[in-house]
Amino acid sequence: MGKIIVGVDASDHATRALRWALEEARVRGAEVEVVHAVHQPDIAAMPAVLPMPTHEQLEEAGHQVVDELLAEVDTQDVTVTRDVRSGGAAGVICRRAEDADLVVVGARGLGGFRGLLLGSVTQQVVAHSPKPVVVVVPEDR
Repeated sequence: MGKIIVGVDASDHATRALRWALEEARVRGAEVEVVHAVHQPDIAAMPAVLPMPTHEQLEEAGHQVVDELLAEVDTQDVTVTRDVRSGGAAGVICRRAEDADLVVVGARGLGGFRGLLLGSVTQQVVAHSPKPVVVVVPEDR
């Protein structure tokens, strides 16, 4: 196994997924690519004018999310790269997966009907990834 892609955001489930991916990389001698997607918010008509972040500001915030996440985990003995890209999270992760051997994502643990209503990124990645996907679920599930 050469490369493990792990999709992250600023959540606890992303931290669990990253820890799992790093452990798997150590066992298999693989590298880990941490992928984070930034998306320009949609503009809605409002009575007030609100300043919207620039693309550069969004990317900078995305890099900060990845940096903070990596500071929380042990990356020793694993080659880690970072990839912050524009677009919807599931699409970005699935496109990066084409160059990988395995995809790892976290789940918030909202199973059942609530999970179906939310249309989660995890469900989209599982359905559309070109490579095998590991979903790291909360410990209490």
